[in-house]
Amino acid sequence: MLRILKILLIVSVGTWAVLGAFGNILDWNGTTGAVAATTSMSTFDGGADDWRATSNPAIVLAGALAIILLKSASAILCLTGAWQMWTARGADTVAFSQAKTYALAGCGVAIFMLFSGWIVIAETWFELWRSEVLREAALDAAFRYCGMIGLIALFVGMRDE
Repeated sequence: MLRILKILLIVSVGTWAVLGAFGNILDWNGTTGAVAATTSMSTFDGGADDWRATSNPAIVLAGALAIILLKSASAILCLTGAWQMWTARGADTVAFSQAKTYALAGCGVAIFMLFSGWIVIAETWFELWRSEVLREAALDAAFRYCGMIGLIALFVGMRDE
């Protein structure tokens, strides 16, 4: 039963990543707009005047593409891992443990994207924490996702007896 639950949790992370990447592509203007609002530092007083603020289209494009590519990589890894875990669900503990590799890598990519992209770059470098407009919508959500995916990865990574 725990193996099935672990598989379902990885499927949920993969689904989150698929839906997120798909949504970012479908709402390209919203995606690039959120990245531009973050990098321009224009959503809080004095931010746009900071030397770090930039509206450079190449940086905005790179940020939007990184989000989509990392979510897509996470989705592919998690869903591949879920399939491998599914096929190994009746196998011994060593085989099932080995089947978790892609799933855990997918969780790792998602955590990397959320932490490095939102916490390190957006919050720390571009001071998104100062933005009343984006703080809750972006940072709180990123923290929630990162925490939940981290807990799922810890649970899935636990040794099976």
